[in-house]
Amino acid sequence: MGGRCSKFPFCWWQSHLKPSALQTSDLENEEKSSFMSFREFRWEELKSATNGFSSDNIVSEHGEKAPNVVYKGLLDNEKWIAVKRFNKSAWPDSRQFLDEAKTVGNLRSERLANLIGCCFEGDERLLVAEFMPNDTLAKHLFHWENQPMKWAMRLRVALYLAQALEYCSSKGRALYHDLNAYRVLFDQDGNPRLSCFGLMKNSRDGKSYSTNLAFTPPEYLRTGRVTQESVVYSFGTMLLDLLSGKHIPPSHALDLIRGKNFLMLMDSCLEGHFSNDDGTELVRLATRCLQYEARERPNAKSLVTALVSLQKETEVPSYVLLGIPQGNANCSQPIQLSPMGEACLRMDLTAIHEILEKAGYKDDEGIANELSFQVWTNQMQETLNSKKHGDAAFRAKDFTTAIDCYTQFIDGGTMVSPTVYARRCLSYLMSEMPNEALGDAMQAIVVSPEWPSAFYLQAASLFTLEMENDAHQSLKEATTLEAKRNRN
Repeated sequence: MGGRCSKFPFCWWQSHLKPSALQTSDLENEEKSSFMSFREFRWEELKSATNGFSSDNIVSEHGEKAPNVVYKGLLDNEKWIAVKRFNKSAWPDSRQFLDEAKTVGNLRSERLANLIGCCFEGDERLLVAEFMPNDTLAKHLFHWENQPMKWAMRLRVALYLAQALEYCSSKGRALYHDLNAYRVLFDQDGNPRLSCFGLMKNSRDGKSYSTNLAFTPPEYLRTGRVTQESVVYSFGTMLLDLLSGKHIPPSHALDLIRGKNFLMLMDSCLEGHFSNDDGTELVRLATRCLQYEARERPNAKSLVTALVSLQKETEVPSYVLLGIPQGNANCSQPIQLSPMGEACLRMDLTAIHEILEKAGYKDDEGIANELSFQVWTNQMQETLNSKKHGDAAFRAKDFTTAIDCYTQFIDGGTMVSPTVYARRCLSYLMSEMPNEALGDAMQAIVVSPEWPSAFYLQAASLFTLEMENDAHQSLKEATTLEAKRNRN
């Protein structure tokens, strides 16, 4: 979820989008069969999907330093997902976290970026949702590049968002935490969807507004709690966003409206593209949502009713109104890792051992044909014996002996073998000596700078040392070298 980035004539709607699509009570029925059912994920599964929670995969607006970061991931090499990773202090009670996630995970609507799973292992708390590839409402409204958002699309966003809130309310999830333009995401067809992450509490005490106080519901400032009416207030601030193309404080907007200067509020990019009646009606609706007294605000159902009648260009698909290609996935394909790469990413040292053992010395020009060499001196015979004893210990997973024997071979100085460095590197990793392992991986690279396995082992050593960024660089280098080798 996160990422880059209606009312149709009823005859068209009935034949293409099913007759209940405007009735939010039935929105969940349309696509239920196409959604993954909610499930619990393993930590390693999500780590692999996000390329080790790589910074390259971050799609949340606040980046690595945010308390809760959202990553793009590829599940089983076929399904894109959004993974929200909470900070260590959030959700100390794993049972409470699971119960809350399951409740939200039971929701299914085409107006939501639906929650499809969660993970809780140790201190880790993660949510998994459908990935929305076409950016946030904030991106399209405030930071657009090719074209400003069209009036008809703004009205559609308002309606779809109201329908999402009505659906959630009908399912007993009326509270939405910190509703804002970053919480509205666009799917591959350009349809706006409400992020399901905001249906979860952001912290153990439920206090959740992170925006500027100028945009915070008045009652929240008094009580510190989100109510159903608080969500409607936030919806009103988003109507102002849609009207103005800017994130302006409600107090300023209301002053303009009371002074009958609402046209000063309108986005200048919309001039000539909307009627005064439509603009007046949307301003009136925003004003009702922003009433100081919570009880005077409309509910989600009445918002839907009001917005249905305002819809324009209902026969035009959302991707056209949004100005994006149909089915735009906007997802760069992640690195396709080999079994060795996957093992390094998972830090599966046993799998790395099996791969190195199976590969033998076939990539090692200095050793591959050693048995056919004539033994010229006793020193060379001793060196080769050290390697053979080391290989036997390596196969038997006696890594202490392997380290000793490979060290004798290396110190003998008569032959240089990147494979021996690689095997001693893994033996060091198995013996919890990551600094020594990193040194051997680097020596293997010096001896054989085009050998992917050397870079894979460097990545494994760096992961062990928690040098994530450097590890991912090594992993990329190894993958590139392996792809180049496979092409040749």
